[in-house]
Amino acid sequence: MILSSIPNTAPFSEDEIAILNRVIAPATPLQRAWLAGFLTGLDAAQGIGAAPQPAAPAKAAEPLTILFATESGNSEKLAADAAKAARKKGFKPNVIDFGDLQLSDLTKAKKLLVIAATWGEGDPPSRAVRAYEELMSDAAPKLDGVEFSVLALGDTAYVDFCGTGRKIDERLEALGGKRVVDRVDCDLDYQAPASGWIEATLDTIAPAPAAGGGHVIEVDFGARQAVVPDSPVTAEVVDHINLNSSRSAKETFHVALGFENGSIPYEPGDALDVYAENDPALVAEVLDLTGHSGNEALRGDLIRDRDITTLSPKTLEKFVAATGNAEVKAMIDGGHVRDWLTGRQLIDLLAAYPSKLSIEQIFDITRPLAPRAYSIASSRREFEDEVHILVSAVRYESFGRQRMGVASSFIADRVKKGANLRVKLKPNKHFRLPEPDRDVIMVGPGTGVAPFRAFIQERRAIGAQGRNWLFFGDRQFTHDFLYQLEWQDAKADGVLTRMDVAFSRDAPEKIYVQDKMWEKRRDLVDWLDGGAKFYVCGDAKNMAKDVRSTLVKAYADVKALTPENAEAAVRAIENEKRYLTDVY
Repeated sequence: MILSSIPNTAPFSEDEIAILNRVIAPATPLQRAWLAGFLTGLDAAQGIGAAPQPAAPAKAAEPLTILFATESGNSEKLAADAAKAARKKGFKPNVIDFGDLQLSDLTKAKKLLVIAATWGEGDPPSRAVRAYEELMSDAAPKLDGVEFSVLALGDTAYVDFCGTGRKIDERLEALGGKRVVDRVDCDLDYQAPASGWIEATLDTIAPAPAAGGGHVIEVDFGARQAVVPDSPVTAEVVDHINLNSSRSAKETFHVALGFENGSIPYEPGDALDVYAENDPALVAEVLDLTGHSGNEALRGDLIRDRDITTLSPKTLEKFVAATGNAEVKAMIDGGHVRDWLTGRQLIDLLAAYPSKLSIEQIFDITRPLAPRAYSIASSRREFEDEVHILVSAVRYESFGRQRMGVASSFIADRVKKGANLRVKLKPNKHFRLPEPDRDVIMVGPGTGVAPFRAFIQERRAIGAQGRNWLFFGDRQFTHDFLYQLEWQDAKADGVLTRMDVAFSRDAPEKIYVQDKMWEKRRDLVDWLDGGAKFYVCGDAKNMAKDVRSTLVKAYADVKALTPENAEAAVRAIENEKRYLTDVY
């Protein structure tokens, strides 16, 4: 029988017994067993009581290095999962962010697991760039004798699928490492193959059990974090406003979400995964072209659960396997796939090469519909029961077809006030506000301004003494100045110290946020030399790279540095974790 409460005869006061009962009564059997072992260990460490003599000495946990490179947080989550599984197998794992890696750490590793995401067209995640470049350089140390395995995360919609993980895998071998388990390359539906890789790799490198079967299981006594729901929850759309004027070429929606039991436990800098649905008209066309126009169950599956837009080389290969289409096979064999894919989607393949597909084949050539992450644009201190996001509708034309972003058009066109959305919190601990007295510089054009609205609300609510400087840009001042009145209020009440804006279509020569940075370069460098943190949110392909390049040039100009030394100055800010990015 399990003891459910502390008896009144226990050698504690009434208040102490009440406190203990609040802990013991709801505890699980595992928690009570852990507590018993912990107290026994404390007594033994202090020489209280006779320490039991084991039948055989326990074998010390074997060190294991787990290295991750992440942009969205998936690799980091998998690294934590791997560490948890490793402890159960007798390892003492050391989890390292690629952004914190010193290459000397690798020379000390005997067993190494690497989980690396690829960003964009084959690039490493932004925080991993420095260590990645060092690893690929001639200065990288030899890793003779290091046993390693690599898990690569990527997206088959991009040219260099899992390129970062593949290159790391090849480099570790070139430096003398011994690959103990072949690399696994994962698409967006990575959970199952990643779990298989973790299990297989740990089984392969697991230390042999000690005589008598004893080994040390590592316990992290300090790891206590806020519980984040691991599955989607339902939120109600309580506000849905197009922030652009009716004369703007853009549609940017402020969406406020309410929750029945209070807001989810987010922090400024976090994102929200939105589970969107496909356009029913596009689904109807897919069903018609594949011979399933009357299948309502399949219609529902394709609307809610399958990615019916992405087209990749892998899709074409599976299509050929399903249909035996000679033309598509010739395209693959001739190396012309990438040229044909550019600008096209799955519907183009089905329309160009009509084929009756079974339901199983439709599922095989598509992948699960992944959620779309949006930076949270509010602070719980100001909007206690709500979460706000900022969504720009994506619309364009290619090959004679009108295209729409899956999630953005869903939110813009088919979600209205009062509707429900499935969402899940996506924490981003690498994009957090600093201590209240530190200065903050924020660069966020377009929807990239979303997290900085949350930052300003948070800094106002806590009475932060540090200065706040925002660079914002969009197309036209009159039609596209997102949250203009809020920024004016923040300037008036002093929480927003400075704001510089760039509207690219208001002058004959386009002006962007990086141009405004260059104009204010002396103050910018002065703030950074004074310890300010620098945040960038928005487009990774062009804007983020241009912003960083401008900052390097600013240091070169203001401090009369060579390009190499200016680059080193910005790299030092990054190494100090004062240059933070949230890009997409």
